Amino acid sequence: MNLDSTTTLIGPDELLKLQNSEPMVIIDTRDPEAYASGHIPGAVNIREIFTFLATSTPQGLKDLKGSFEKQLGDAGISGKETVIFYEDSMNGGYGQSCRGYYLLTWLGYPKIKVLNGGYSAWVSKSLPTSTDPTVPTPATFPTNLNTPDVMVTLDDVKAALGSKTVLMDVRDVDEWIGDSSSPYGKDFAPRKGRLPGAKWLEWYRFMKPSALGPIFKTPDEVRAECATANIGLNDEIILYCFKGARASNTFLALTQAGFRNVRMYFGSWNEWSRDPSLPIESGMPVAN
Repeated sequence: MNLDSTTTLIGPDELLKLQNSEPMVIIDTRDPEAYASGHIPGAVNIREIFTFLATSTPQGLKDLKGSFEKQLGDAGISGKETVIFYEDSMNGGYGQSCRGYYLLTWLGYPKIKVLNGGYSAWVSKSLPTSTDPTVPTPATFPTNLNTPDVMVTLDDVKAALGSKTVLMDVRDVDEWIGDSSSPYGKDFAPRKGRLPGAKWLEWYRFMKPSALGPIFKTPDEVRAECATANIGLNDEIILYCFKGARASNTFLALTQAGFRNVRMYFGSWNEWSRDPSLPIESGMPVAN
């Protein structure tokens, strides 16, 4: 995988300038009510960036690909535009704007950015907002792109159990120890726990406060956080969370920090927990 995420994150002022210099499509990943109450002018609302629940079966990945090729094409993305995703704030939307970044990366789209700080940062700079819904001109999303190896399946994870591959769990602590099955309620999924042998770094740890609200930590700070869990730049890493949103936030953090062997189990705990034959761990990990 050869991803250059060093210029993926963009600040509000940079985005305002970019709007006047190149074709772009801005995607608002928040719920329709938040979008209706105010959004970046020209932004298109695609809530399914966050809500779509995927499985990693061949049919599941085919459905994921087909759904978003259509939705992104309907939003006016033809391959010529830079696509910018945003959520409300970087620690309040469960990584939903980064989920858009990950999905477009998986589809091979070359020009993707994420608004660092989200809509809250845009508003804090007193930049223009609108309550008028954007009606995009539909386009045909390009389907002949070179797709990087960033997606793993349930079978890939099974094969990685007990190997040198780092299974990196970025969920909240109650999910990690098996007290809750998901962010949507303790019993939303049928089983609670984690992948056997996984290492844990909560997704919040890759962000920090700023005058614009929470933003991503610097590459050095991200590498330092990973070092606390004995995760290094040269490790093969498979990320997971519940449905690939928080892990997408971490995917962006790691790739911008120079980790070049990072993939995601997009089906995550939502898929793994639903097969009772698959092994899990729960409780506090036993110290080595």
